[in-house]
Amino acid sequence: MTCVWEGKVVEEYFVIILRTLFLYVMIIFIFRIMGKREIGELSILDLVVFMMIAEMAVMAIEEPEDPIIHTVLPMGVIVLIQILFAWFSLRSKSFRELLDGKPTVIIHNGKIDDKAMKKQRYNYDDLLLQLREKDIFNVADVEFAILEPSGKLSVLQKDKKTPHSLTLPLILDGQVQTTHLDMIGKTSFWLRKELRERGFKNVQEIAFCSFQNGQFYIDEKNQ
Repeated sequence: MTCVWEGKVVEEYFVIILRTLFLYVMIIFIFRIMGKREIGELSILDLVVFMMIAEMAVMAIEEPEDPIIHTVLPMGVIVLIQILFAWFSLRSKSFRELLDGKPTVIIHNGKIDDKAMKKQRYNYDDLLLQLREKDIFNVADVEFAILEPSGKLSVLQKDKKTPHSLTLPLILDGQVQTTHLDMIGKTSFWLRKELRERGFKNVQEIAFCSFQNGQFYIDEKNQ
């Protein structure tokens, strides 16, 4: 009986080792499919997916008697959903903002936007902490500060750039960014007029357009 029991224990350990190796390779493959992003730049959706996959892998290893297909199948479904969402995100800015959110200007021309901070539930302690992490100890030294969808704060200092040198997209995926036009004191009519003079008659054919230091950068969509 002892030999039989020991044989079952060894077999169970062997199954656990095989499952661990299999799931390890599978998770690496899944993460490669989902694309390259730094940990600090993961969206909420990415974090949820990673947590679910990790939890499924742990349960599969802890329960060697459960068929491995019970883990592989839901993992495959999650990856398929993630790929479909990524595909839609590439083709729709609205869908992308719905999933990942969009950047929020916290400091504009050296002035803190309290309304934007409240909307993002972002307080002054958070702001000062992230500024200190960038070796900025005085808010007065900041020209622009943008809270990215990942929670990272992008900062442009006054002593490094001239005012209004921040590159703001005026068109993204064929859609005019009226908020950014307001920030630089321009209108949609002005933008369309400038584009027509440069030979761009249809805004929807433009993937990206910015205006900086009196010059346009325009990138058309691939046909």
